[in-house]
Amino acid sequence: MSRYTALLRRLGNQRWFAALGRRLTPLDRRLYRLTGGRWSVIGRHELPTLLITTTGRRSGLPRTQPLLYARDGDGYVVIGSNWGQAHHPAWSANLLARPAARVTVGDREFDVSATLATGAERDRLWQLVRRVWPGYAAYAQRAEGRELRIFRLVPTG
Repeated sequence: MSRYTALLRRLGNQRWFAALGRRLTPLDRRLYRLTGGRWSVIGRHELPTLLITTTGRRSGLPRTQPLLYARDGDGYVVIGSNWGQAHHPAWSANLLARPAARVTVGDREFDVSATLATGAERDRLWQLVRRVWPGYAAYAQRAEGRELRIFRLVPTG
């Protein structure tokens, strides 16, 4: 791991970092698409990031969000931390309503089916995502009692 990535992982639990990340998400989404996932708003880094496109549960429109992920066999694990805010992110509610989604990893795009992790599986996946981004522990504490949603995304085709 580079020093830069180590620094980002250390800063990830700070409130100001989460607030900044929230504000930069729209720019990050565009930069990811333009560079095939090689760059983000905080520079070139080693943190595994994907774009997930869900279908809006109310609007029916596609909604795209950049997310950190962990690998789990043939699947991808993502977490609805919402940067530690008190409410769940909209993309996670969209997945609960319609588990079919589209994922972009680097320059590859494919369909996935999402499953909300519960029980022992959730505990196991929590450890995986925490290794990628230790800041999730701080986000869970700040989420005011809300359990962060963890999804396993499995390619469907």
